[in-house]
Amino acid sequence: MKKILLLSDTHSYIDDQILKFVKQADEVWHAGDIGDLTVTDTIKKLKPLRAVYGNIDDKDARAEYPLDNKFTIENVSVWMTHIGGYPNKYNLRIREEIAKNAPKIFIAGHSHILKVQYDKKLNLLHLNPGAAGNHGFHKIRTMLRFKLEKGEIKNLEIIELAKRG
Repeated sequence: MKKILLLSDTHSYIDDQILKFVKQADEVWHAGDIGDLTVTDTIKKLKPLRAVYGNIDDKDARAEYPLDNKFTIENVSVWMTHIGGYPNKYNLRIREEIAKNAPKIFIAGHSHILKVQYDKKLNLLHLNPGAAGNHGFHKIRTMLRFKLEKGEIKNLEIIELAKRG
């Protein structure tokens, strides 16, 4: 069993609120728009990190993290990318591949809108954790956490942090 913290769109921002939840997780996943790598370096000092770069990320982030991160953990296949779209509206870049080889969990960031949606056509769970950072139009900073165990996703929770300052 693994406890996962999923966040995105930190835009160079990390604080004690985020770190409190990082410390409670077994792994942290970051779905892009990291900003300054101090964010991921801070997380990596505490917990294992899987991440992708986003559209605002510079050459350093792009050198360290992939555009797509595909992996299997606890018998759950995962595909994480920053700009991925939503069920029935997947980004053109991934549309064909996701239809042929759908993961159990598909993660995208970018929109700053928290969304959890089941794709009945592809039989996958789409997750967008919203934005944990202070930059953007969102009013509440959000993340997701859940457990993965023996091929199942359990105890999915929305975490609302302080209002964006």
